[in-house]
Amino acid sequence: MYFQWPFMLWLLLLIPVLVAAYIFAQWRRQKYALRYASLSLVRDALGRGPGWRRHIPPILFLLALAVMIVALARPIAVITLPTQEGTVILTFDVSGSMQADDLKPSRIEAAKAAARAFVDKEPPGVLIGVVSFSDNASIVQAPTDDKTAVLAAIDRLQPQRATAIGKGLLTSIDAINAASNAEAGFGPRLPRGVTPTPTPTPTPVPKGQYEAAIVVLLSDGENNVFPPPLQVVDQLVNRRIRVYTVGVGTAAGTVLHIEGQSIRVRLDETTLKEIAQLTDGQYYNASNANDLRAIYEGLSTRLVLRAQKEEVTAFLTAAAAILSLIAGFLSLLWFNRLP
Repeated sequence: MYFQWPFMLWLLLLIPVLVAAYIFAQWRRQKYALRYASLSLVRDALGRGPGWRRHIPPILFLLALAVMIVALARPIAVITLPTQEGTVILTFDVSGSMQADDLKPSRIEAAKAAARAFVDKEPPGVLIGVVSFSDNASIVQAPTDDKTAVLAAIDRLQPQRATAIGKGLLTSIDAINAASNAEAGFGPRLPRGVTPTPTPTPTPVPKGQYEAAIVVLLSDGENNVFPPPLQVVDQLVNRRIRVYTVGVGTAAGTVLHIEGQSIRVRLDETTLKEIAQLTDGQYYNASNANDLRAIYEGLSTRLVLRAQKEEVTAFLTAAAAILSLIAGFLSLLWFNRLP
């Protein structure tokens, strides 16, 4: 825990002063009572009294005051809270083979339609980013909770050239870093279409826990651009970022007729399955548009435990108010006066 206004903690020095004043008041009370001539009069002056109970309301009041002073310092605590996974990166293969029409009206249009349905059903507050890759990779839309912007980014996707799955994964990590930095207050979110500069490697997440982010990668071909995807996977594994891979096509390959040319495209299911397995994600194969839509519908964000920095001033203020009310209630109940 740390404090935004630590100088307010100097007010805690008032607490021992008030404690000393209370002890002095009790001493004076006994001193005046002893001035009576006889012990019987002393007992009558002091009364049988409530004994130790008379100290409880003042103690609670001083404790409430101390808690309120700590609240004035605006404490920040790291709290582990259940939350929806905060970021989803939709990573699209936009190589030329995505123009094939074995998925109607075409592979890329079927993928875009399924992604739109996925975006529409995501709960508010989940950040969604869009990455595309062909011979290179770029962030088409930085992670945002603006669904209109995400849908517009999906609509802008157009088939291009080669297949760089490794670059697509690296750029997906950059997009997640951009979202994490924005949430932590380290700078504004990047505008659409801008690839962020590399950031220092974050501390690896302990095994058994996951980063509050997932990558959904769709591809219909084999990687043919450096770096190989499996050389990139270690970064995802260390970050505990799960990758859900979606394959379009078959491992045997298909001859596609695109713009008057015949192109044989093979789906590298082995690599996609290994990426999913190593990152604790899952691999899916889409043989038609309905399968693709069903896959996306099953990829909802999941509830995870996430450490977050939260200002706890309100909680401490509420605790101080409750302690004050208890002190006042007990004092009125036992002595018909406030402490």
